[in-house]
Order: sequence, then structure tokens, then C-alpha cells
Amino acid sequence: MHKNFKGVEKTVYGRGSFNQLDDILAPVRAENNQYFVFLVDNYFKGKPLENRVPAHDHDLVYYISVEEHEPTTEQIDSLRDEILAQKGLPSGVVGIGGGSIMDIAKALSLMLTNEGSSTLYQGLNLIKKPGIYHAGVPTISGTGAEVSMTAVLTGPEKKLGLKCEWTVFNQIVLDPELIASVPRNWWFYTGMDTYIHCIESENGRLNNAYSHAYAEQSMKLCRDIYLGENSGQTPENDDKLMVASLMGGLSLTYSEVGVCHALSYGLSKILGMRHCYANCIAMNHLEDFYPEGVKEFKEMVAYHQIDLPQGLSNDWSDDILTQMAHVSYGLPHMWLHAIGDNWQEVITIDSLKDLFRRM
Repeated sequence: MHKNFKGVEKTVYGRGSFNQLDDILAPVRAENNQYFVFLVDNYFKGKPLENRVPAHDHDLVYYISVEEHEPTTEQIDSLRDEILAQKGLPSGVVGIGGGSIMDIAKALSLMLTNEGSSTLYQGLNLIKKPGIYHAGVPTISGTGAEVSMTAVLTGPEKKLGLKCEWTVFNQIVLDPELIASVPRNWWFYTGMDTYIHCIESENGRLNNAYSHAYAEQSMKLCRDIYLGENSGQTPENDDKLMVASLMGGLSLTYSEVGVCHALSYGLSKILGMRHCYANCIAMNHLEDFYPEGVKEFKEMVAYHQIDLPQGLSNDWSDDILTQMAHVSYGLPHMWLHAIGDNWQEVITIDSLKDLFRRM
């Protein structure tokens, strides 16, 4: 069965395009109970962007910290219940922030119209009803969450996304000016998420001409940004990274991610490690799966003097290793892409524990 995925309905790109957000939302304000919910990364509280959020008097604005943990099912359920009890069904939801805020906005838009806990919908095409209008404004580039059909949530039992065509944003606003304030390490980690998306999309059985075309251009941009003659955090490279992130997200959508992402899910679920950082920790030790990609990744790490810690596994008990291995093992779609139909003959709980011991 060939994939038949729904793309973002509308995209505006360019420096200063954030200023158009109020006009973009205006036609939607008449829907439902005629108010918007803005979900803004708490990083911007007290910063100039706070005063630029186009919230009207009757709108709800939540500043959400994503430093402590990635989005959880409990967080989405509580936020949904609070909003509905307070003002009823909104006209729409707007997420302004990094990948976690994008996922929270997508998940919330779905759960505002679907009953029960979001844990019931972790998986493919389990959502019963379309969500409400939702727009994404990424302020950090790399995760591809702005174009992904998945809203990744960590639940009591698993870390897995709400994945269906209704998850995709109705509108995204890509303004490279918004990513200028990203700390250097996170500029690197999130950018490497894009690079890793492409390496894994390309190196697997589901790779095809469609996914390859996006991956090829995204990786070219990543090489310019992180290894090129004018590499570094510059306005020109911010422009490139925002486009690379979108293309990397589209590449994996029509292909799949693989070994690195499967391992990073284990690190995030059990240790609470942020996704992009977990990807970098894992990628650093996967030469036998992605030899050329890991070699180039390490060149980028060295070039930008990023200090990725070694010996982390010295502090992990066998029980912790086993828990992480089970989380990673429970992602058959990734292993099928990365290894093939015989993946269960190659990937075992013990072999996964050995991969984690490398870190």
C-alpha cells in the first residue's frame, strides 16, 4: 500500500512573516466559540516576542515550559479539560515554539474533539474525529514537527505519536527571524535532528525517489550550514535551516526513521532526555549502521566544538538498560525500515542493551 499523506494546507515563509499571523487567523475566528488558544514556549516569557503574539482580549495564552520533559498524554488531557471547562471549544490552536510546542498544539487540536484520554489514540489512525483548526509557528528549526503528521507524546506505557492526516497543521508560518535567539548547542542539536532524519530516511528499505529528493536537498543545506565556508549561526543559515527542517520532515514522512530514532525514544521515555539531544547521543555510536553519516556527523560535532558526553552508560543499571531496550524494541515500523523483514532475527533486547552500553 502506497502512502497517501495529507500535507500542510498553507505555508507562509520569509523574514517578518510572523507579523501576518493575526490576519491569517482572522477568517477562522468566527468558528466555534470565537476565541483562539495560543501555546507559547515559556522561553519567550518576558522577551520581545511575548508582546508580538496576536492574542485578542478573549483569547487564552499559555506559556509552557518544555525544559523539564517532553509532551505527555497527561499534560494534553489536563490542558484539554481545562480549556473546555473554561470557555468551550476554541476556533483554533496556535503553537509558537520548538518541536515540543508543535506536538502539543497538534495533539491538543485533536483531543479537543475526541473523547477520553490521549493514551487511547497513541498509534496510527486511531483518532476518530477531525481536530479543530491549528497553526504552527516554529521558533527553532530541525525537528520537522511543523510538517509531520505525528504528535509525539510520552504516556504511562509508551512514547508514541498520535498519527493521522488530521494531525497535520492547517497553517504554518516560517519566519527565520524567530530562530535567531536559539542557544548554540540547541541550534546544533535540533539541526542534527534534520540531518539524522535524512540519513535514516535514505538508508532503509522504504526509501524512494520522492523521499530521496527532499533528503538530498535537506542534507545539502545542512552541509552548507554546519560544514560550509560560511557555516555557523548566521541569518543566511537560519533561512537555510528552516527550509532544511521542512524538507527533512517531508523526507521521513514518505520514508521512515530508523535505528537512531528508535534508540532515542528509549533514552527519552526512560531517562527524560530531550529528543534532539538523545538523537545526537545515539548517532555518535552507530557507525555500523550509518558509516558515512556518522563520519560526517562527527566532523560537524568537532567543527562546532560540541561536547557530547561519553560514558553515560556507566551510570545505567541493567534494569534501566532493559527498560530502554523494550521501549526501542517496540517500534517495529522503524526496525522494518532500517533492517528489513527479518529485523527480529537481528534486533533483540540483548543487542539493544549492547547498543545503549556504547553511549
